[in-house]
Amino acid sequence: MDFDQNNDHERPSHSPYDQGTPAPPPSQPVYGPSQYHPPQPPRRRISAWRIIWGVLFGLSVLANIGLFLLLAGMVAFVATGQVRLYEEVIVREGPRDNKIVLVNLTGMIHGEQAENVYRQLKAAREDRNVKGLIVRVNSPGGTISGSDRIYQEIRRYRQEMGKPVIAFMQGVAASGGYYASVACEQIVAEPTALTGSIGVIMSHFVFEELLENKLGIKPVFMTEGEKKDWPSSFREPEQPELDYIRERLLRPAYNRFVDIVKEGRKKALTPDRVSELADGSIYVAPKALEVKLIDKIGYLDDAVDAVTALAGITKAQVVEYRRPFSWMGFLGAKSANVFKLDRMRLYELSTPDILYLWHAGTQ
Repeated sequence: MDFDQNNDHERPSHSPYDQGTPAPPPSQPVYGPSQYHPPQPPRRRISAWRIIWGVLFGLSVLANIGLFLLLAGMVAFVATGQVRLYEEVIVREGPRDNKIVLVNLTGMIHGEQAENVYRQLKAAREDRNVKGLIVRVNSPGGTISGSDRIYQEIRRYRQEMGKPVIAFMQGVAASGGYYASVACEQIVAEPTALTGSIGVIMSHFVFEELLENKLGIKPVFMTEGEKKDWPSSFREPEQPELDYIRERLLRPAYNRFVDIVKEGRKKALTPDRVSELADGSIYVAPKALEVKLIDKIGYLDDAVDAVTALAGITKAQVVEYRRPFSWMGFLGAKSANVFKLDRMRLYELSTPDILYLWHAGTQ
């Protein structure tokens, strides 16, 4: 035992700490390079409320932008005293001081369509560079009043401005569409266009069987005057009633149509020939040219050449007026009333409508 204690200093040392390297504190364990992993931060959980508030914030930003644009438009309107109803779009390039305006008459003719044509003609009046018009017609016709108003507006433009106006037919330009076209100086139609249908039509629903036999509902009307409720949508008309409707409603509208065509086509057709053609017949463009309801078969460029020739110019810029995009127009301010069934809507459905309209089922 004494021998071991006396010879401890002679044993070789294999610890690095015995050679002067300080030992680590006993409270800090020694880790190797591959054994150390730093603690990971806890994952943040996104709550549903945070998403909802984010969406609401984004919507509020968009709403504020919309309100700002609306306010800016109102300020511009007040500052200028006018609002831009149309924007001018170039259809054919050419000198800007020689313009030909393409006035569009598309779809069913009614009061709103007539107002649209009126505003386009008004815009053309205010532009001194306009040398002539092309009325592009693609319409099967529509109401008597709407067709007649468009006809009168075109005639008034020609009389007041003294500038050439050409009708250019595409697709279907029949009945009320033809009625408006004869107000123009010449009529050019595409080879596949349908036109004619000089006549008048009246239609209405008869609900008698549905109401009385199916639903057990019997309408009651109290009138003073034998013909007060002629025609009616709640009973089948008898022959005296049909004769009365034809004499008082259909015949005057028909005669008006024939007189308009006689006046508008007097350079090409005799009055007797117009009366022969006014049987409601529909014509494809080649046949319409043969019977002289139109003047030429061609396309838009041919209509442009016709206007430039009448205006005495060689080149022109062709433009059309288009309504600028608006959210009110996109959403449709009247869409909320489409399915609204009130007394006025019932009246419209049950009231006979006299139309300058081509209806394929009547041919």
